[in-house]
Parts: sequence; C-alpha cells; structure tokens
Amino acid sequence: MAHLRIALAQIDTCVGDLDANSGAVLDRARQAADAGADLVVFPEMTITGYPIEDLALRASFRRGAEAALHRVARELDAAGLGHLAVLVGSVGEKTTREHDGAPARPTNQAVLLQHGAVQTRYDKHHLPNYGVFDEFRIFAPGDGVCVLDVRGRRVGVVICEDIWQDGGPVSQMDENEVSLLVVLNGSPFEEGKGHVRTELAARRAREVQAPVAYCNMVGGQDDLVFDGGSFVVGADGRLLARAPQFHEHLLVWDLVEDDEEPATGEIAPPLHPDQEIYQALVAGLVGYVRKNGFRSVVLGLSGGIDSALVAALSADAVGGANVVGVSMPSRHSSEHSKDDAADLAKRIGADYRVQPIGPMVDAFEGEMHLEGVAAENLQARVRGVILMGLSNAEGHLVLATGNKSELAVGYSTIYGDAVGGYAPLKDVDKSRVWALARWRNDAAIDAGVIPPIPESSITKPPSAELRPGQVDQDSLPPYDLLDEVLDAYVEHAEGRAELLARGFDPEVVDKVLQLVDRAEWKRRQYPLGPKVTALAFGRDRRLPITTRWREP
Repeated sequence: MAHLRIALAQIDTCVGDLDANSGAVLDRARQAADAGADLVVFPEMTITGYPIEDLALRASFRRGAEAALHRVARELDAAGLGHLAVLVGSVGEKTTREHDGAPARPTNQAVLLQHGAVQTRYDKHHLPNYGVFDEFRIFAPGDGVCVLDVRGRRVGVVICEDIWQDGGPVSQMDENEVSLLVVLNGSPFEEGKGHVRTELAARRAREVQAPVAYCNMVGGQDDLVFDGGSFVVGADGRLLARAPQFHEHLLVWDLVEDDEEPATGEIAPPLHPDQEIYQALVAGLVGYVRKNGFRSVVLGLSGGIDSALVAALSADAVGGANVVGVSMPSRHSSEHSKDDAADLAKRIGADYRVQPIGPMVDAFEGEMHLEGVAAENLQARVRGVILMGLSNAEGHLVLATGNKSELAVGYSTIYGDAVGGYAPLKDVDKSRVWALARWRNDAAIDAGVIPPIPESSITKPPSAELRPGQVDQDSLPPYDLLDEVLDAYVEHAEGRAELLARGFDPEVVDKVLQLVDRAEWKRRQYPLGPKVTALAFGRDRRLPITTRWREP
C-alpha cells in the first residue's frame, strides 16, 4: 500500500465572504495537488469564515454556503482535481426526529468534496459555550462518527472541540481502526495555548493509536486572532510536523505504513513569547483593516511608548506609507516629545503631520470655562476630533493607542484618546508594552536595520502631558506594581483579602480595585482590539456597573 500524502492548508478566511473563501480553497487545493497530496484538510468553517455567530441562523446564508460548496466541488473537478480528497468546513443543517416538521437548525460541519460532488458530511459534536464561544446556542450537535476511506487508508474526522472533551466521537475511533485522525480547527490565539494544543493532540493520538493532524485557521477576525501553527503528532505523541504561526501555509506530511518509522516533515521553530504576542497584534490589525475595507490607518503620535508601539505595529501590518501619524502639540507638550514623534515617523516612513491644538482649545475655553480634569480632557477630545476628521476626509481607520493597564483603571478620555475603530494594545498591559518595544527594536538590530522606536520613547517616564510636569505616576502606582495587582485581580480573579494576604499594601489595593470597578462603563465603550490573553476586556471580563458592590 502506497504512502498517503496529507496537506494541511491553514488559510485566512473572512466571515461571510463565500466567494473569497471558496477561491482560497481552490487555490490551495491546486497547490496541494502540485505537491502530490492525496488529501487536503482545511480549517473549521472554511467556506463561511469563523466565527459566523448569528449568520448561521439565516436560512438564506446557509443556502448560499451550500451552493458555494457544490460550486467548489464542480470547479475542482473541472480543473482536473476531482481525484483529490478535499476536506473543508462549512455550515450545515439538521432536523432532529423529535422536531420533524420544524425548521432545520444549523450545524458546524466538515464536508468531503471529491469527484465533483459532496461525498460525506460530519457534524461537530461538542459545541463550546464558554469564553469567546457561543456555539451551543447557535448550532445543533452532531451524533455520528466519520471515518473516510482515502486510497485504502482509514481517516477519522472531528472538529476542534471534539478533541477537547473526553468521550464522544474520538473515543469511538479505535473501534474503527483508523490510520489517521484529522481535526479541523478554528482555535483562537492566546498566550501559552500552543503547547496545550499539542499536548492534547498527543493524548488523543495515544488513545486512537494513530497520528493526529491538526489544521488551524490563521488571521485576524474582529477581536479574535487565529495563529495557525498546524501540526502533526505521531501515535506516540511525538511532534512530526508543524507549520509557522501567523502566516498562511500549506504543511505537507506523509502517512507511511503502520509498520514503518513515522515520517517527519517541516517543523517550524517556536516563537519567542514577545515575538508571538507582537505577531498576534500585527495579524489582528491586518485582518481588521483589510476585512473592513480600509487601506490605511491614522493615529496620534505623542512621542510616548504606546503610540510609538502602535505606529511600529501599523507599519509592519500595512506598510509605513499607509500610516498617517499626527502630532497634536499643546502648550504643555515638551520639545522632546515632539522630536520623538517626528523621529519615529521618519524611521517607519509614515505620512507625518503636525496639527497644533492650541487655537482650538483656546476657542473652546473662550466659550466655556473649564478647570482641572475637565480642562485636561478637553485637550484629548480636541485631538480625537482631529483624528476622526482626517478619517472622514481621507478614509483612514483611526487607531486608539491605550493599553490594558490604562483601560483597567479608566486612565483614558472618552471621546478623546479612546476614539477609534480599533485598539491594537487593548489586551496588552503597560509592562508588556515596554517589553514588546524592546523586542521589536532588537529584532530590527539583528536584521541590520534601524530600530523603529526611538530609545527615549522607551526610557522616559510616561506622561499624558495635559498639565505642566505631569507624569502617569501622579495618579497611578508605578506600572510594575500596578500590573502585578491587576494581573492578580483581573486575570486570576483574586479578591481583596487574597491580595492583602500576598503582601500588597492595603492603600494600593483599595485604590486599584476602586479604579477598576468604577471604569467598567468606559471599557464598554472602548474600541475592539485583538485578544491575546486568557482574559480580555470586552470578551471575557466585566464587572457590575455599580459602586455599591465590592468584590470581597
């Protein structure tokens, strides 16, 4: 019996774009065939994009997806690829016996296309309903087991969550004596998740006594980032092949005979943790810009670390020439901040503009007397108006530059620095912002090019510069301490008593908890940003909008 060549096509899909997603399947199927593949596996919900959420409940959308499936099957056959087994994800339909006559419910489906037609369907059993997932409400669960015959080899098929839960279809695979288990996935990125996937797949491989081929999608979709990293593990759990993260890729691997030494394929090296987060942020930004029809971005350049990192990310995502950086100095802006903003724009090749806000602020203050925080916030709101005006006039996507630490404690101005369509650092705390800036500069030095971020933007004390001599530490604990408390309170759900037991100063704990609890209303209005941690504001974490409740 000949070896079976498998291709895992980790592609970037777009929710609802049936034509583009179908075209990507055709393109990658041709590449797989050229590479000698017998079976090409695509990610979960390939045809529809993922997650489609309530689009699945529209019968008209399901009909469109079904038509696209059959069209792809015919076009594969017409292109001379009818012999190739093509396994894709899409939305299906199911009517249960208990509800005969009732409208069909959508299913999360894997579909085998071959010889110009739909050959086999499999409905996902386990429907996650936690974190970013809402599948239990949307889809009907499957109840069958899917084992394909591909050139005489038995290939089991499951979808994503089906391997995360004990029991179900995987537990029945050994009874069917499969030679390979393939898994279609739409598994969102979060830091530290990669090794969890491979360890889980290794455990399932030992259960079915066969290799597991895990195909994951890649790219940004709204506030989710899919990192790819598709891989194959052997029956003994050993890593046999792995695709790179955050890039579309076709991973080819050979399934040899059962009595032969398992074949190894390409094994992409793991990324440094800071590189992994940085690439996730770039992927999220690329996806949001492109899939929402933008070609360029605009942001305020203050000379500080947050706007500097967002500008560097933007240049890596869409090219420096498509980044509009606007310096908006006030009478409180320091010369070094203005110099740093100009320096950064030059380094990344941005379209750099200077728009002083003094006359606009003076006009407001001449009509409406404001003092204290209200006067400070007026400056931020004027800057927000300028950025939104440029967006309306020239078609750029406005980027908010705030980080997770600031968002946690409400250190931002609604309708000011919080304006924008996307917030690349929304799930990155301040301490990590500095680490990512250092990593990006070091990567540039290693590549023999000029670092994008001026050193002084990294080393100087952070300041909003809304009043003379202002620094963030006037209002907040030092960021290293603040982030440590926030990590315990937000990420690990520790209450006041636990924080005090760990030795944090009561005054610091009470201040931070009060700031976090009171800022929920601001967080609810903040733009979307890429989720890169286990607990991201807007997706996984909220607090009651009240000052009468306090977490113990």
